Amino acid sequence: MTKFSAHIIVAAGGSLVLLLGAFFFQHVVGLAPCKLCIWQRWPHVVAILIGVAALAFGSRVLAWLGALAALVTASVGLYHTGVEKGWWEGPSTCTSSGAGNLSANDFFDKVINAPLIRCDEIAWQMLGLSMASYNAIFATVLATFWIRAARS
Repeated sequence: MTKFSAHIIVAAGGSLVLLLGAFFFQHVVGLAPCKLCIWQRWPHVVAILIGVAALAFGSRVLAWLGALAALVTASVGLYHTGVEKGWWEGPSTCTSSGAGNLSANDFFDKVINAPLIRCDEIAWQMLGLSMASYNAIFATVLATFWIRAARS
């Protein structure tokens, strides 16, 4: 096995493990994902597919694309962490934004039509870090393996 192949297997395999972990928390533990959680999953799917193609074709260009996919999901994870911590506002479709200048009827409609899963609430955390934070950290590590593969 070459260094290239080993790095690709670790990088794409890591995305597979993170994706399976997300599905475990959703389907076994019962933590439904919010919109930003779903956004973090798609680049992992892309990274896995890129990994399969990179192993089949031995393309260093694909390894760079895998690194990009890992950095995209890490960025969304960091953004989601900021939303959870209140550092910035998230998408209006999955965060609370208060009543503002809404009338009582408009506020009631907003509450009734609000999504069930909110992006600005931490559903699970360990050692003070949410799943979004862990995704950002682990995906950044996976990006280094993609980059090592591209440079090997």
